[in-house]
Amino acid sequence: MTNPLLVDFSTPFKTAPFDQISPSHYLPAIKAAIVEAKEDISKIKGETHPTFKNTIEALDSSGKRLGILTGIFFNLNSAETNEEIQSLAREISPLLTAHANDILLDQVLFQHVAKVFEQKEQLTLTTEQTTLLEKTYKSFVRNGAKLTGEKIDQLRRIDQELAQVSLKFGENVLAETNKFVHIVAQESDLDGLPEGIKEAAAQIAEEKGESGKWAFTLDYPSYIPAMTYAKNRALRETLFMASSSKCAKGDELDNQDIIKELLKLRHTRAVLLGYKSHADFVLEERMAKSPDQVISFLNSLLEKAKPKAIAEMKELEAFAKELDGLEDLKKWDFAYYSELLKKEKYSLDDELLRPYFQLEKVIDGVFQTAEKLFGITFTINPEIPLYHKDVTAYEVKDKDGKHLSVFYADYFPRPGKRNGAWMTSYKGQSIKGSEDIRPHVSIVCNFTKPTKSKPSLLTFNEVTTLFHEFGHALHGMMAKGTYESLSGTSVFWDFVELPSQIFENWCYEKECLDLFAKHYETGEKIPEDLIEKIKNASNFQQGYQTVRQISFSLLDMSYHSNDPSGISSIFDFEEGVMKATDLLPKVPGTLMSTSFSHIFQGGYSSGYYSYKWAEVLDADAFELFQEKGVFDKSTADSFVKNILAAGGSEHPAILYKRFRGREPKQNALLKRAGLI
Repeated sequence: MTNPLLVDFSTPFKTAPFDQISPSHYLPAIKAAIVEAKEDISKIKGETHPTFKNTIEALDSSGKRLGILTGIFFNLNSAETNEEIQSLAREISPLLTAHANDILLDQVLFQHVAKVFEQKEQLTLTTEQTTLLEKTYKSFVRNGAKLTGEKIDQLRRIDQELAQVSLKFGENVLAETNKFVHIVAQESDLDGLPEGIKEAAAQIAEEKGESGKWAFTLDYPSYIPAMTYAKNRALRETLFMASSSKCAKGDELDNQDIIKELLKLRHTRAVLLGYKSHADFVLEERMAKSPDQVISFLNSLLEKAKPKAIAEMKELEAFAKELDGLEDLKKWDFAYYSELLKKEKYSLDDELLRPYFQLEKVIDGVFQTAEKLFGITFTINPEIPLYHKDVTAYEVKDKDGKHLSVFYADYFPRPGKRNGAWMTSYKGQSIKGSEDIRPHVSIVCNFTKPTKSKPSLLTFNEVTTLFHEFGHALHGMMAKGTYESLSGTSVFWDFVELPSQIFENWCYEKECLDLFAKHYETGEKIPEDLIEKIKNASNFQQGYQTVRQISFSLLDMSYHSNDPSGISSIFDFEEGVMKATDLLPKVPGTLMSTSFSHIFQGGYSSGYYSYKWAEVLDADAFELFQEKGVFDKSTADSFVKNILAAGGSEHPAILYKRFRGREPKQNALLKRAGLI
């Protein structure tokens, strides 16, 4: 029987044939695609006169099938995994790492690339071609092409181990998340929880074989509402301890030694390549440039945010004491009393807003916002195969009605899906000859599921999350580059959050909310006074939130900007770093690092600061929309041309300045967060 991954896909828009793929197809297909990719490389090496076209362009378009197959496989390992897929990932990862090293450490290939690079000044290249040439040359140098002898073998070993250890970290986090369930037998223990949340907890209990009871898991739609609304302090403490000690219990799912191993491997690799630390290596290819610049940026924000955060914490402690006589506010009390304080100060809480944020209507609102800004439209295409029944696939068309992209959306938690929300791609965008190859983009979320009596009703935070991930998706969908490696979200990591974070701003605008925020039962538009309350509450506890983000960023930088060999205890190290930003007493037995997937499994090592960095950009950029009108066509067109469509074709500082007309300023962010 033919392997469906080794023939041209006959699906609409050549989308992944999920309905034909079984796990047994992946390994033979990926092995065959590696052979194909090696043949592409051999052709390039066989060129007697290396040129930009036969070497640099050819490299960019080599191994296309392998890129698509690994995209399908590893996306499913995050969104719809199982033991068989995880076992395959452990087998496939070393093959891919070895293949990548075979390319980047190939001396003949590097000499071809170097020869073209040396002629750079004599070649008549476009800006995009110059960027591709520089990026290609740097990728070889930064991945060991100038190493010799034993050092090459050492790099290969390190890369193999890194791939495996990072996978293991993620597997442990998912397993620990799935393992935990807390059953509540008495309804009186659920005081304070909204009916919809109780109904969802009863539904989970039923699925777990505990009918007539209520169950809570560490999935965000279960965990967050319980922490926010449950009067039962013991329940909050139980859930908090389970979440905050994830993979830190000294059992088979413990990630402490894995973190030490990852840090050691990353540091050794960086030093081998001639860098002081992993952070120095990473930041060479970022807007921020160096660890010193990142730490200086974070500390300047901390200086402004910490006094406000301390004042907010004192206000919350006084409020909890006055309300319930609470003398010692703990970390598991924070969300509960914050929600009550917000309700008192602004007459606003999530349960007041939820009825206006039915998931289907929010999705429609996201689409309408994109249409008003950029003229693009979304139509469900039932012919496109799906990897799970909860997924929806859309065809996206541009303002002229031409095919722009395929868009997959996957909204609800399930055992095979990791926590959080992310955007990813199944196929990149590029131009080959006269053909514009359009992308296949996906967003994956973990939102509140519908219950027997209610549709999926989102919290306002979930609404902003959806807009955020959709902003990333726009970056992928609107791409208009020649080369896939410079297209869409293939930009500096501290620039990639600009399109996602700027899109969140529309959630606070009446013109946008009026498109979709309608009561799920009555159809009534969200009242103006509620919109005003959302705006007024938008910088509630922003001092605390800013300090919290800075604390994660400083932890990331502390792990990666120094030699980690002196770290004997992850508990002690984390506590030492977090002391400067902790606003509530440390809880013994808790550890954030062991489930800090962004930096130990995702691509954010030495890059977590980019969320705050991009907030400076997004606040500054959105100020221009506010000046001209939030749906101003010329500003939206400029944003598409200079940011969304441009991808990584030029340095992001140049692209941003072209859009904004000047360098970014911090003031817009500080003003929005109420810090000035």
